[in-house]
Amino acid sequence: MPVKIRLSRQGRKKKPFYHIVITDSRAPRDGKFIERVGSYDPNTNPATIELNFDSALNWLQKGAQPSDTCRDILSYRGVMYKNHLLNGVRKGAFSEEEAEKRFQSWMKEKEDKIQTKKDGLSKAAADETKKRLEAESKVKEKRAEEIALRNSELAEEAVKAASEKASEGKEAVAETEGDVAKKVEEVKAEEAVPAETKAQEKVEEVKAEEAVPAEAKTEEKVEEVKTSTDEKAEEKKAAPVEAVQEKKVKAEKKEIPVEEVKEEPKKEEAKEPEAGNEEKAK
Repeated sequence: MPVKIRLSRQGRKKKPFYHIVITDSRAPRDGKFIERVGSYDPNTNPATIELNFDSALNWLQKGAQPSDTCRDILSYRGVMYKNHLLNGVRKGAFSEEEAEKRFQSWMKEKEDKIQTKKDGLSKAAADETKKRLEAESKVKEKRAEEIALRNSELAEEAVKAASEKASEGKEAVAETEGDVAKKVEEVKAEEAVPAETKAQEKVEEVKAEEAVPAEAKTEEKVEEVKTSTDEKAEEKKAAPVEAVQEKKVKAEKKEIPVEEVKEEPKKEEAKEPEAGNEEKAK
């Protein structure tokens, strides 16, 4: 039965890890296996390899054939080199002690290489994080400078506004003080005016009132006369009408002819324009 050393897939989608198994070549990939000798995780850098060195070497000595990936893994961990040295000892090319010495020197070199690779990777990661932090610090410093500049501008504006308000307040106070001083001076000046000047002013006012033109007074008299004449004319017009009404009443009582009553208003009407002419003549 041909025996193979190969990988058996485990893990989830897009994130696999593998078991290193000894199995029959006719069995399915993830089927039954004879023995599990290690694991391989390619998701880390460098890849994580766990291997049972002696068991893997024993199966190689028995003739198990590794797959390509398992050959690289076994070579990386020194299993293939140790198998090669043991084959040399079996053939008598060198002793077992020499084989062990060569293997230890090779393992030391290999571990140094692995360590240098790990150090390089860690250093690269540290450098990357350092650069990222420096870039972030530069951005923060720039932002802090902008904020400080903006705050300084706002502070200057506030100081200017406060100074302007203070100056306006001082000007307003000065104006009010000036107004108060002016009013005080005016009051003092008014109080300082002698009584004689006040008496003179009153006399002048009385004279001005007496000096009203006679024309205004005559006009007032003419208007009074006109109003009185109009009132008299209205009274005269109303008197004949009342007389006519009285005569009608008497005629009804004494049975006076209506024609006589009707003729009398005409005579009175004829007299009215004469009265008007007399008023005009007056």
